[in-house]
Amino acid sequence: MSQHSSRHTKLIAALAAVPLIFGLAGCATPAAGEGGEASNEVITIGVVGKADPQWTAFEEAAADEGIEIEIVDFSDYAQPNPATTEGELDLNQFQHIVYLADYNVSSGEDLTPIGATAIYPLGLYSTKYDSVKDIPAGATVAVPNDASNQARALLVLQSAGLIELSSGGTIFSDLADIDESASKVKVTALEASLTPTSLPDLAAAVINNDFVEDAGLTFDDAIAKDDASDPNALPYVNIFATRAADKDNATYLKLVEIFQTDPEVQAGLIESSGGTGVAVQTPVADLEKSLAKVEADTKAAKG
Repeated sequence: MSQHSSRHTKLIAALAAVPLIFGLAGCATPAAGEGGEASNEVITIGVVGKADPQWTAFEEAAADEGIEIEIVDFSDYAQPNPATTEGELDLNQFQHIVYLADYNVSSGEDLTPIGATAIYPLGLYSTKYDSVKDIPAGATVAVPNDASNQARALLVLQSAGLIELSSGGTIFSDLADIDESASKVKVTALEASLTPTSLPDLAAAVINNDFVEDAGLTFDDAIAKDDASDPNALPYVNIFATRAADKDNATYLKLVEIFQTDPEVQAGLIESSGGTGVAVQTPVADLEKSLAKVEADTKAAKG
């Protein structure tokens, strides 16, 4: 999810998912052949936040290389992975490795990363308080309800001194791990797109980057956030993902290269994150290794 996933990693079980954009299945192109060149004239890429400036720049840069792409916008994180699995999309770019691992384990599918984009700090926001220390005891704070982003959000709250996690905190932490007697605030889980609109009724909320600007906030408004430079942050690197059978598709890999190296795309990426994003070119082998580990840990955690 991206974390998707300004508005990114862009990261399951939505309380009020907005319907898939009309006509997706009808306008989608056939999937690429296994391991070969794309068999379709237009490469479809699912994102959360099509208005972000990197996507216009990316379309133009791809066209300069003779590749036509269509950016397909989604309103929440639960939709792009199934659409990719079903071949309605060729690629997606909205999530981090933890979110993808949870999807693969839960669905039994095999989507795989073929390139890194960026890592984004996850922030805590409030329209009532200017500092974490001003949040009163017993107040309610919201976190995203999807498994991967919820765990990361709880770690942010713990680092900010608002809660204590009985497990010490892991990428699998959930609300049940909160030591309520040792915590300053109460925590509720909401579908990620609802956290910003619910701010008036909350003391604060951890808001995924995809939805910060939609709430009329800036990234500088965060009163707490995690550290994107931590070496342990690899599972939260945002990625391009496709079906395992297509991971060696030359056109797809060329698109990843364009995204990672085109100056205007990279400038748009940083602009869309309010300057908070850190662009990365993590080797695919490292992404695959991280995904395999997180999937194994996820399976073990799910029992």
